[in-house]
Amino acid sequence: MYSKSLMDRKTIIYLTTWTLILAIFWLLLSGYFKPLLLGFGLVSVALVVLLIWRMDKTDKEPQQLSFSLRFFRYIVWLIGQVVLSSLEVTKLVWGSSKKLSPATAKLPVTDIPEHSRVLYANSITMTPGTLSVDIDDDYVTVHALDEKSIKSLQQGEMASKIAKATGEKN
Repeated sequence: MYSKSLMDRKTIIYLTTWTLILAIFWLLLSGYFKPLLLGFGLVSVALVVLLIWRMDKTDKEPQQLSFSLRFFRYIVWLIGQVVLSSLEVTKLVWGSSKKLSPATAKLPVTDIPEHSRVLYANSITMTPGTLSVDIDDDYVTVHALDEKSIKSLQQGEMASKIAKATGEKN
């Protein structure tokens, strides 16, 4: 919770951390050190930090940066899934069009902790060949290039790994 002052010490540290992370990330990705582009980067970082501050002020629940070893393992696993899915999509697209069997399904999310549902939907979308179309309280609607991808998601491995990575219990 926030104190009555506009920004307390914890909030300042939190926003400063985000500012540094975003500035370093922007510099690493852009690789430009010209004054105009540095100015654009500064404005971009300032706008994002302002949005973070306003969102946290509105819901009174700052989202803490917590990168545990479990979360890091999940990210590594997800990168592996992205690579494997990329290979599968390549085979599907370059192969016979008869192999494509687009499918849509509603996957239950009631077993996934509420704060992790967006991570789940985004992880599905990041995996080539699958797309989260909609998410509500009970289901995430997924479109896939083939039914095999839907069946894989229905087995629940990704949902289970997200629950472990975030350490949240429903």
